[in-house]
Amino acid sequence: MSGDIASTSLGSTNSSLAQLAQRLGVQWTQLAAASARTKQKKSELSRALAGLDSADTSIVAFGSLARNEFTRGSDIDWTLLIDGQAASEHLAIANKIREEIAKLEEKEPGGEGIFGKLSFSHDIIHQIGGQDDTNANTTQRILLLLESCVLGKPDAHDRVIGNILGRYLTEDRGLWYGSGPHKIPRFLLNDIARYWRTMAVDLAYKQRTRGGIGFGLRTIKLRISRKLIYIAGLLSCFSYEVDLDPARRRAIFNGDGSLAALAHLKNVMMRPPLEITAAALLLFPELDAHSAKLFSAYDEFVGLLADDEKRDRLNTIPYDDLRTDPTFKEAQQISYRFRDAVSGIFLNQDNLLGQLTIEYGVF
Repeated sequence: MSGDIASTSLGSTNSSLAQLAQRLGVQWTQLAAASARTKQKKSELSRALAGLDSADTSIVAFGSLARNEFTRGSDIDWTLLIDGQAASEHLAIANKIREEIAKLEEKEPGGEGIFGKLSFSHDIIHQIGGQDDTNANTTQRILLLLESCVLGKPDAHDRVIGNILGRYLTEDRGLWYGSGPHKIPRFLLNDIARYWRTMAVDLAYKQRTRGGIGFGLRTIKLRISRKLIYIAGLLSCFSYEVDLDPARRRAIFNGDGSLAALAHLKNVMMRPPLEITAAALLLFPELDAHSAKLFSAYDEFVGLLADDEKRDRLNTIPYDDLRTDPTFKEAQQISYRFRDAVSGIFLNQDNLLGQLTIEYGVF
């Protein structure tokens, strides 16, 4: 989940992404521009929506705004998250939020009906797995953890995040009593992996139900920004092994208990996906060549989406023209470079990230 965007912008000394760029001697200009646009847009929205939340409700944004990658063509995916007693005025408040966002001439949320309305904490927290854990419920839960930011009061959002993570950690018996050499929260990891596969399956579903409209843009997003969400989820689950020295890890799992484990994981996941990824890769200088390729490809991807003409083309290419369209071929090459960098990091047994991915992220 994204925290304070100002504290994680590319120009901030607190930004892991900025530190990595400095070490590599590169500049990711498109990411820097998107970060600046994000900060401005978040400020505009917070002012416009002031007073529409409470201690029991948070206005939560997802998507590129939460990832710190907002471009002119980005839409605003949002929900009014309710963590308290249901009230009749909640629907009116949600309608008012929709009106205020429309005044800023922002695009409507996606057409699947998951965003742009009310959401309630009970199902998000309690329905993990089973037939009542719908695609919409899983999407909201995983994106709250890995791709969300608050536009206003954070109280409800913070409580829901804590309760979600509390369930994943306290109910994971293997994490606390398993005999394996690593401390990996597999209950959480399996749900993140399930969501990643759901996004991949839904690409085919949307192709069929929408007659191929928008398939080009959705495909490239799946290969890059959606894959980044999964990467950030993997790294969050690996963080006990990657971030903590053995003494601190033993102290948490042999003495301090679930509250300390939750505090660590929550601190990791308070950052946007690019920051989670950069913070982990800062610990592996031997992977700098792959890190440079990964973030450079992502920078190109954000630049492509910031180009109105190219973005519109990706969203309107007829399905039968994808193989020959120059814009799609350009986007495809960016996705290949991103894929190769990801493989060099996460499918390479010569480094800890690769070892953990092969052992826990595949089977």
